[in-house]
Amino acid sequence: MTAFRYRAVNLEGREIQGVVDADTSRQARGVLRQQGLIALAVNVAVATGEGKNGRLGERPKRLNNTELMLLTRQWSTLLEAGIPVERALAALIEQSEDGRTRHLLSAIRDELLAGHSLHRALALFPQCFSPLYCALVAAGEQSGQLDKVMLRLADNLESSGALRQKIIQALVYPLLVVLVAGAVILALMVYVVPQVVSVFQSGKQTLPLLTRGLIAVSDFLRLTWPFLLAAAVVAFWAARRALKVEALRRRWHSRLMRLPFIGRLLLGMDSARLAQTLAILVGSGVPLLTALQAGAAVVWLLPVASALQRASEQVREGVALNRALAQAKMFPPLLVHMVASGEASGRLDEMLEKTARQQTDEVSNRLALSMSLLEPLLILIMGVLVLIIVLAILQPIIEINQLLR
Repeated sequence: MTAFRYRAVNLEGREIQGVVDADTSRQARGVLRQQGLIALAVNVAVATGEGKNGRLGERPKRLNNTELMLLTRQWSTLLEAGIPVERALAALIEQSEDGRTRHLLSAIRDELLAGHSLHRALALFPQCFSPLYCALVAAGEQSGQLDKVMLRLADNLESSGALRQKIIQALVYPLLVVLVAGAVILALMVYVVPQVVSVFQSGKQTLPLLTRGLIAVSDFLRLTWPFLLAAAVVAFWAARRALKVEALRRRWHSRLMRLPFIGRLLLGMDSARLAQTLAILVGSGVPLLTALQAGAAVVWLLPVASALQRASEQVREGVALNRALAQAKMFPPLLVHMVASGEASGRLDEMLEKTARQQTDEVSNRLALSMSLLEPLLILIMGVLVLIIVLAILQPIIEINQLLR
């Protein structure tokens, strides 16, 4: 059977939309008539565009973190109520208000009706579901605990989204201050300073050193700002191209990790992401080696990913996970000690989940502290630059007043 999306009018004259299963569109219209509905439009609900079946149509929507979290949480609630996966998808399609989201869910449902497993159906849409998401769904299908796995997935997406939102909110104000300060200083140097200083240049007195330096900088910016802007754009493009090379990106990540504050912050974020991923996978019954391979794919820093791969090889040889992580000398001591405690007590997933929460809290506290120090520092730097400009303009005026006396 095939899923058809319909638009129909009921006996009360109200237009409704939904999905119905039938072999043909004609049969779908017959089913709607039996339900007391007058069909206005009946179309095949699936059109993956990029799927393996090769059918063309509207491209499914790319879900952001919040949309994916809400979808996963609703899905887990339906599964926990004992509703089968296919019927749960039909319910999600019915209650979804976004057309492209309904299209995506209909495409997944059609793959299920065609006989594919859920994780294979999700894997057909990599722009929406990551390999980690599909691996966890596969583990839930194998263990028969898909509802619990989906719930943990939703919790993971919510916590990672909250941390990402905190980072964005923390960076918005400093970035805004830098942009406003740069625009103000550039306007002063390019437009205000030349008009004010031209009055003093017409005289015969020697201008102060600070004023002459300001005039030189102003002339340089007025003549070269288009070239400087073009150079900045080219440098940004070249940097993005260079970071696509793994060797250069690895070297860049190594330098970032050596920075006093940024290095610990990035390492803490990767440690929290790794601990949360391992906690979900191990708690869902995924073998430890498979979980470590998935963990290496979610960390951002390449040196950390390489260290985790080496640790995975040692675990394959029989070394305990905590010893393998300790030998790498790359992971925080808290993570190593909590893993050791989890292995000794047989509650590795619980210890990893606690580690993820602690690492997330530490990253949030460090970020809040750094932003509380950075914001006044940026304002101070802007004030000093404006003060230098004002002094360079006022010094000739003060000297002229002294000569008139």
